[in-house]
Amino acid sequence: MRVDFYHLTRDPAVKLVPMLASKSLDVGKRLLLLSQDEGRRSALSDALWSTDPASFLAHDLAGSEGQAEQPILISDQCEALNGAQYIILSDGSWREEALNFERAFFLFTADQIDHARTVWRDLANREAVTPRYWKQDGGRWVEGP
Repeated sequence: MRVDFYHLTRDPAVKLVPMLASKSLDVGKRLLLLSQDEGRRSALSDALWSTDPASFLAHDLAGSEGQAEQPILISDQCEALNGAQYIILSDGSWREEALNFERAFFLFTADQIDHARTVWRDLANREAVTPRYWKQDGGRWVEGP
């Protein structure tokens, strides 16, 4: 399984998540978008609706009546109630349950870097887990050392 570490140095999670969500849907994968903070979940929902004025990324919050049918589900629980194969951990907190998905995107900020390094070292020593690090270079994301 692949874990992509995204170091948020310029743009916040609400700027990156719509891009990751769109790319996930483009390859036919359902997505679970995770955050413990209710305000962040609401901001992420708004970003998915409004990032591209010509379209939107269909989604809903966990607990909604149609959650199982949603291609993107926003939750505070690490459960794929929508059959998600991919997960975005948008709040900088790693959860071991993320390893139950095909792919995980772990977003963290500068003040969460120590935790991210600990998670990286742990995952790098595990068989069948491939961690990758992404950083911002100007306005684009590049894979880095």
